Amino acid sequence: MKNFTRLLFIITVIGITSCSPKITSNFTNRQPELTVDDKIALLDIEHTLPENTVKVGELRFQDSGFSTDCSFNSLMAQARDEARENGANIVKVVDKKKPDLWSSCYRLRIELYKYNGEVSALPQYKLQLD
Repeated sequence: MKNFTRLLFIITVIGITSCSPKITSNFTNRQPELTVDDKIALLDIEHTLPENTVKVGELRFQDSGFSTDCSFNSLMAQARDEARENGANIVKVVDKKKPDLWSSCYRLRIELYKYNGEVSALPQYKLQLD
């Protein structure tokens, strides 16, 4: 019975952790955390990065094999949260792979930047409300 409980626990942990996309991060220049009121610009590939930005770090979203909730909109919302925690106010997509035959998830490479200008004036991606 003890082995069955242990096996059930392991299966539950694997099931919970494998349902989210794999996020790899590399922060080289963390800044003070932003507040909930601070604006964060979400720039897709076609949007240009303003001058005088400071790179804070990078994020990579990959499919873990059993990922759910990995739409472009969902991943951008997660990237915004990571940016806020690390003091970045620009989320810039630099590589985007759409869902295909091999993966039902978006795979993104994102760079995070700190910008001292008004980010709400930048042309940017708008999160879609579900």
